[in-house]
Amino acid sequence: MNKKLLILLTIIFCTVKSMATIPVYVWLGYDNNKTAESLRSDFQQWKKHGVVGVCVNCGMDEKKIAVASKIAHEEGLVYHAWIPTMVQGGHDKSWYTVNRLGQSAYDHPAYVPYYTTLDPRNPEVIEWLNKKFAEIAKLPDVDYIQLDYIRYADVILAKGLWSKYNLVMDKEYPNADYCYCDNCVNAFKQQSGIDIRNVKDPSKVKAWAQFRCDAITHLVNKICATVHACGKKMSADVFPGPKSHAEWMVRQQWNKWDLDAVFPMNYNDFYMEPASWLGKITKEEVKSEKKKGTPVYSGLFICKDWKNKANVVDPENSGLLPSEIATAVKGSMKAGAAGICLFTPYSMTEDHWRALDAVIQ
Repeated sequence: MNKKLLILLTIIFCTVKSMATIPVYVWLGYDNNKTAESLRSDFQQWKKHGVVGVCVNCGMDEKKIAVASKIAHEEGLVYHAWIPTMVQGGHDKSWYTVNRLGQSAYDHPAYVPYYTTLDPRNPEVIEWLNKKFAEIAKLPDVDYIQLDYIRYADVILAKGLWSKYNLVMDKEYPNADYCYCDNCVNAFKQQSGIDIRNVKDPSKVKAWAQFRCDAITHLVNKICATVHACGKKMSADVFPGPKSHAEWMVRQQWNKWDLDAVFPMNYNDFYMEPASWLGKITKEEVKSEKKKGTPVYSGLFICKDWKNKANVVDPENSGLLPSEIATAVKGSMKAGAAGICLFTPYSMTEDHWRALDAVIQ
């Protein structure tokens, strides 16, 4: 065989062998500790491990989004502008959801101070969000708008979080049950004939649960239409399911959303499940999107301090061990996922990266 041809074939073989066969995305925040230079360095490093796209949380800071998206494109990466949507501060009190006790999330948020959740049915909220997302979608290097916190507050928290907040969530409690503002209550009464404020246990009224799922769906699809009109795509990171978790926990029926990609947060430790659970839950998620063919990217929560995991009580500091990466990834892909997304790459230790490299080739 010609020596030059042999060298060429060897190069091609090595190149193909090194190419990742499983697309990997990452979720990260662009905070004040990061610079354009550090972002570029991170992107370059992650790309060596099969990362094809980045979901970057800059909030609605268009300057940061412009910088991060430009760097991503220069490094050959797909860019999702990852934006917390319904948790916003600083607006008129009338914009916020009201719980069953009559308390506004504006000054009585559930669980944590930042749960100041907007009312998805409020016309001013809808108009403001669409305007902001249109502005961001027009940035040249943004490929996707990715909606985060596109939901009501968790009326039921994931079981792994109960001990953290010293709760037993055996039913829907009024302090985290939204939205009971006059507008929502009156609209539901007009639609169903039911005054939900006079119902002893609103959780038993299926039409009321559906009303709120529909409110989120209507908002999302309006945003999708706006962003699509700008020539850009839409994604969202969502609760698992949707039937098994997202619907009844946060009113997300995301299989009805006009998305171009969906990123379920399949964080097994939050649900007190093993890594093998990702295969089961991803199967449900892929099936829910079968008719539309929307690609599902399985979200993996990574444990940074994995050697100390046995002593960690809070699932938000827990996650997948290096030894669980293969199970999580293989289970997700066998179930039909289009790829995976890591939360976060900064939690990935050398052992995690080695495990990932081995499974995605």
